[in-house]
Amino acid sequence: MHLAQHFEKSVTEGEDMSRLPFVKQYVSKPKTVGAVLPSSKYLADRIIKCINFDDARYIVEYGPGTGVFTDRMLRDRAQDTIILLFECNIEFYKILKQKYENEPNLYIVNDSAEHIGKYLAEYGISLVDYIVSGLPFASLPRDASSRILTQTRKYLKEGGRFITFQYTLTKKNFIAQFFNEIDIEREVRNFPPAYVFCCN
Repeated sequence: MHLAQHFEKSVTEGEDMSRLPFVKQYVSKPKTVGAVLPSSKYLADRIIKCINFDDARYIVEYGPGTGVFTDRMLRDRAQDTIILLFECNIEFYKILKQKYENEPNLYIVNDSAEHIGKYLAEYGISLVDYIVSGLPFASLPRDASSRILTQTRKYLKEGGRFITFQYTLTKKNFIAQFFNEIDIEREVRNFPPAYVFCCN
């Protein structure tokens, strides 16, 4: 049975409805989606642990997918904290637009994270406190990854954090070129298990 058909059957039998669009996008675009399933709540909790919501005025998220990390941030953020999502996958973008259509101080962009500067300027934001990323740097072209991380470093305020996860440590040294310090924790209650990089 084809992978997408297998998960479609699982969903009709009562499993999480958020999995089906994610699996279909993975099957069609594995290099940009990067994982066969959405991140687990355990990985989301570990990611969010790196954020101090008391001082988070502006948060950016790259590649939110179906919004697993976004949901946690919306739950814990201050009411006036602004969250800006970058989702280049049009199907995920449509899901996010519908899911969060009534959410205040949340903006969703259908574009690459490489263009973060353009959109921050549009929304009158100079620097951000936290950037959370679900991008699969292990499968993205190296030059695209370099541009994204260069822009990330540029628009993080002093003391700000870049938080991402990867399924291996192969890109640790590459990511370390853009940040002074990286703390790494592993979350095994995810499929597949993942490493969380908290960078500043």
